[in-house]
Amino acid sequence: MCTATELESTLLRERLAGNERVQVLRIGVGPVNAAIAVTRRLAREVPGAIVLCGIGGAYPGSGLRVGDVACAAMECYGDLGAASPAGFLDMKALGFPVISGPTPIYNDLPMQIFPVETRGKFVTVSTCTGTSAAALAIEARTGGLVENMEGAAVAHVAHLYGVPVGEVRGISNIVTDRDISSWRIADAATAAQEAVLAWIARR
Repeated sequence: MCTATELESTLLRERLAGNERVQVLRIGVGPVNAAIAVTRRLAREVPGAIVLCGIGGAYPGSGLRVGDVACAAMECYGDLGAASPAGFLDMKALGFPVISGPTPIYNDLPMQIFPVETRGKFVTVSTCTGTSAAALAIEARTGGLVENMEGAAVAHVAHLYGVPVGEVRGISNIVTDRDISSWRIADAATAAQEAVLAWIARR
């Protein structure tokens, strides 16, 4: 189990204390921190699965509301590629897979674990979207439901190590013109953790 911040792991650490089946790892914010933390952990011991738990913003057309919880069916590197006069070029358009092999992976990384019923594509960005125009553009280009800053990096490392991976996020805000007064970060973090804990209890 991994989370980007302490807030996103408070309940997990409290309720999973003494549970030898589950370890909670704080990976830091952003794709580089996430990739380094998960890689270091997997270099010591490879777990049976990785689940990322946290908060995220829902794109306007996602149908999700603040307080909802969703899991990733697919993770996407939302801004990995190149800008051009014709528009954004993803890694497939550039001809550079992020994971090579018989079936190369470009921007979209499939997930294998689905702890909650509501699921869709999540989009990982290095810069949080702060305008309605940018949100609508990313949503249209990727088909994503939920924006975050770590998921694709965690999924990427998990794929390289052959570990099943899942991601659960509580919706803290709608991705539109930035207005933090409307965000519900603590509530979203609690909702995501409660969903993951319920999933663990069923296993």
